[in-house]
Amino acid sequence: MLCITLLPSDYFTVGSDTVIQFDRLSGERIHLIVNAPREVPILRGEVLERQGGQRPACVKEKSPHYVHQLPWDHAKKQALTELRQTLDRMGDAPDAQTIREKLDLIFPGK
Repeated sequence: MLCITLLPSDYFTVGSDTVIQFDRLSGERIHLIVNAPREVPILRGEVLERQGGQRPACVKEKSPHYVHQLPWDHAKKQALTELRQTLDRMGDAPDAQTIREKLDLIFPGK
């Protein structure tokens, strides 16, 4: 089985007539654009299984190591900046230092 890692706007081809492009990530959902000939059936797995089809043996289950990540946006970045500014005003108090260390662990480099 081939595993492909894509960035938004990246794509790959299947044969000479099918193109699959990574459009965007929204929360836990990935949006793909599929350009294929009309005669090529495209069916979501849940629909296939609901209609009595068998789950392909090559399909992986969700990894037990799956880590849910919160989408990062401007509001969260601003909140983190404000928290760090508040901690700076608190100086070197032991609690402030502990919070600073935990924020650095949770949000490295942000």
